[in-house]
Amino acid sequence: MAKNRTRVGRALIWLFVIAAAVAGLNLYAVQTEDGSWNPKLALDLEGGTQIMLAPLTEEGTSVSSEQLQQAVGIMRQRVNASGVSEAEITTQGGQNIVVSIPGTPDQATRERLMASAKMEFRSVLVMAAAGPAQQPVDPSATGDPAETDPAVSDPAQSDPAESEPAESGEGGGSEIATETEEPTDEPTESDPAPSEPAEQPEPENPSDPAWVTEDLANEFAAFTCDMVDRTKPMPSDEAVVTCDTDNTVKYILGPVEVEGADIADANAGQVPTQQGIPTGEWAVNLEFNGEGSEAFHSVTQRITSLEQPRNQFAVVLDNTVLIAPQSNVVISNGQARITGGYTQEGAEALADQLKFGALPIGFQVQSEENISPRLGESQLMGGLIAGLIGLILVVIYSLFQYRLLGLVTVASLVVAAGLTYLVITLLSSVQGYRLSLAGVTGLMVAIGITADSFIVYFERVRDELRDGKMLINAVESGWQRAVRTILASDAINFLAAAVLYLLAVGNVRGFAFTLGVTTVIDFVVVALFTHPVLQMLARTKFFGGGHPWSGLNPDALGAVYRGRAQFRKPEASGKRAKSAKEATRRQTIAERKKVSAQERED
Repeated sequence: MAKNRTRVGRALIWLFVIAAAVAGLNLYAVQTEDGSWNPKLALDLEGGTQIMLAPLTEEGTSVSSEQLQQAVGIMRQRVNASGVSEAEITTQGGQNIVVSIPGTPDQATRERLMASAKMEFRSVLVMAAAGPAQQPVDPSATGDPAETDPAVSDPAQSDPAESEPAESGEGGGSEIATETEEPTDEPTESDPAPSEPAEQPEPENPSDPAWVTEDLANEFAAFTCDMVDRTKPMPSDEAVVTCDTDNTVKYILGPVEVEGADIADANAGQVPTQQGIPTGEWAVNLEFNGEGSEAFHSVTQRITSLEQPRNQFAVVLDNTVLIAPQSNVVISNGQARITGGYTQEGAEALADQLKFGALPIGFQVQSEENISPRLGESQLMGGLIAGLIGLILVVIYSLFQYRLLGLVTVASLVVAAGLTYLVITLLSSVQGYRLSLAGVTGLMVAIGITADSFIVYFERVRDELRDGKMLINAVESGWQRAVRTILASDAINFLAAAVLYLLAVGNVRGFAFTLGVTTVIDFVVVALFTHPVLQMLARTKFFGGGHPWSGLNPDALGAVYRGRAQFRKPEASGKRAKSAKEATRRQTIAERKKVSAQERED
């Protein structure tokens, strides 16, 4: 008996610990971050911001439906990178993309959308510190920028391994390699010899200094970073002048050599030793598809032995240089590692930009406006009223079917509702989850799932009482039978919700998400609240004694079995006449035959 009480107390303590932990985490989010004690609402309930993006195409060209759908998929990944945000991303008129975001988008989400241009890999021909317009440069001087102009300097030390880690995680002086090799400072014999501007030869490859014509050199000298035009795509087959995203370095870049769409994957991780042990140095691991691997192999094979800065290649996003790492080794397998003193946050941010920035076409923001809720408070209130009516009907049925035992159902539903509210609120504060009307529907469906678990458990207990067991024993054996059924049912519900979440988009994912969360909470409440409470009630006189209003009266349930092959004879008179008739009606055919045989023997 004492052991059972210990288990009951331990289960209730665990439930309290879980609820307190969820509430404590949300309190921490409220105090330190943008947390709230109220769930954030989605676009259909709160309204939000609508951003229209128009494609950037060269003159005489148009965007295809395949490119547009690919861009929609990548943008959806960008917006949802931090969790379920209930954003809607659609096409309009077969040309534009409309992004609708609940509430006011945070800076990270806005940056993901603003970085919507086409990503490109270009060779670096010349680089210099950004600043006021300078004197025209000699196009033949394409080696170390310091030799071209005294104001020119490398944005980071030439040897990142000896430099201090950058706090911001930006990779101006990054390296990209699968092995660490020192780049040579002397040009190889294969380097094209510079020629006089008057006799400008045709460039032999994208790294050829011949791309730097006198006009382009003068343009570079007069160029300032506020002159970067992000509204038009840069020509892919020409050398261009641009700046990095921080407006600290300006570049002359060769033609496009690798498309951003050729990036298969990008992720952040620590650089391992040869034995596979993490070193603590953060890097970005880059993987190309088949076509990209071949093109990138050609790039690294050509530029690795060149002098700085021509041994660098620039990753261009939205017409600006995202990073310009050095190539220290020829990469033939399409798997590169970008290092350069990154912090974990900086490496993860860069990996996100590389992975989700590979749009097949460029876009510019055409318009941005606030939109009102599509359903509004009245529709939400109507849905909540419908859910409340359903909850009341469940309570009425439980009290009618199980008498005062139905109060356990009511209490369990209250506990499940409170725990669900805390979890949804925490996810809103920490993961950016937003509750849509579809999500509210998932919460309402959970009422039936939770009530079904209680019914399975109560019916198993009543079956044990019909077999003649005492209530304390019936509760334990009934739980052992019921828990397998409840687990199987919840597992199927959770699997359905997971598949729906993975395959669906938009509001349907919100429904699947809340359905999955409430399914887990259902089992937690049944195991840590309903079962312990029933164990405690079984020791009370009212329930343990089988009071008619307890819902656990053995006579009303037809408990006729009293031991092996022994049955209680129905009584035909007195107060038990009705119970005897009910007991006879509930007997199986085998039990009736056994009783008839005993009566004939008597």
